[in-house]
Amino acid sequence: MARKRPTDDGDELLARLGSLTAQARERAELQRSRVELAIALQRGMLPRELPTARGYRLAVRYAPAYHGLNVGGDWYDAFPMADGRIGLSIGDVQGHNIEATAFMGQVRVCLRALASVTGEPGELLAATNDLLLSLGGDLFATCTFLRLDPATGVLESARAGHIPCVWATADGRSGIAEDEGGPPLGVLPGTTYPVTRHRLTRGGVFVLLTDGVVEGPSMSVDEGLGQVVRLAGVAAVAGLDAPALATAVMKGAERVGHEDDAAVLVVGHDGADERADGRVAGGAGGGAGGGERDRRVQP
Repeated sequence: MARKRPTDDGDELLARLGSLTAQARERAELQRSRVELAIALQRGMLPRELPTARGYRLAVRYAPAYHGLNVGGDWYDAFPMADGRIGLSIGDVQGHNIEATAFMGQVRVCLRALASVTGEPGELLAATNDLLLSLGGDLFATCTFLRLDPATGVLESARAGHIPCVWATADGRSGIAEDEGGPPLGVLPGTTYPVTRHRLTRGGVFVLLTDGVVEGPSMSVDEGLGQVVRLAGVAAVAGLDAPALATAVMKGAERVGHEDDAAVLVVGHDGADERADGRVAGGAGGGAGGGERDRRVQP
């Protein structure tokens, strides 16, 4: 009875290994193409330019973190509004794939489009939440939206499950903005989002960020936020501009050992602290109502 020669067995094994290798290479190339597409979507959806306003400076730093063949869904945005104010948003989408990146684009577009209907931050987040739910899907996003009035320095803030902002003033005070918030976008229908009002005074800064900046294997979120508070306080006292502070915050993010995107958006007031009519800005703005709370940047 003839027996198969050992060389025949070896040839068959090599053929099988070659086939498996080719399949693995095809899957890797497909996944790499998806990652490249997600990266291109990220870059295309982030704003190319930031709005300008006399006496104010905006600065951003963004570091996408790739998990092997995955990519995150953090975003930031800043755009002029019809009434002369500036809309600012930052957020983080659940997941690390091309679907998360596409959903990030949906959220950003929804915020911009609905801002032409209502610029009030709480109403804007509520409308965006309901619109995202009507589109279906299983993803959700955390987000903070701010509306800055350059004429008065008033910042109106609403938060949807996102980490809080950090503030600092030129007289050495700094801290975490203890805004009341609501759940992430795309989770619960009919959600309301309270609005908190701050006043950004001359030399002050307001820092928006994503959790990749302050939370990771090497640092808790409380420690990370404390690090940003210290950096913002030093920057405000030293008179550092918004770009320098944004760079320092992003550099500090390297200490958290994160495997996530990291985004920083800094608003700095480097001009005269005056109202449009020339009077020096004083208290924290008009009376609160409709769920709003008034608060100066320095509590």
